[in-house]
Amino acid sequence: MNSVLKGLVLVIAVSFLVTGLRWLVAPVGVAPTFGLTLDQGVGLSSQVGDMSAFFLTLATCLLIALISGRRSWYYPAIMLLSFTAIGRIVAWLVHDAALALLLIAPEVVVSIILLVASRRLAKEA
Repeated sequence: MNSVLKGLVLVIAVSFLVTGLRWLVAPVGVAPTFGLTLDQGVGLSSQVGDMSAFFLTLATCLLIALISGRRSWYYPAIMLLSFTAIGRIVAWLVHDAALALLLIAPEVVVSIILLVASRRLAKEA
């Protein structure tokens, strides 16, 4: 079971890594995946910088967690994904945004997977 979980976390990490790199090298192809149109000027800089940092941080934390066996490396990824899901819900409730269930559901599911992984795969706290 742990090897399956480790493989799943690795696939998730690689997926985040690829998405982060796509934001750096080809944002026009990845932006629509998130319901975004690319801005111009400083807006584009913010989109590329923030989105690439988000996904590259997720990937890095998960890879370090897998390599080091330290539970604490799972927590930043869990927090980023959970706060993103909460932010989407707040945007829907307060700011008249569309309810993005197709984006929220994976964020919640992956957060749960990572929480389980932090408990089962960690060699030390």
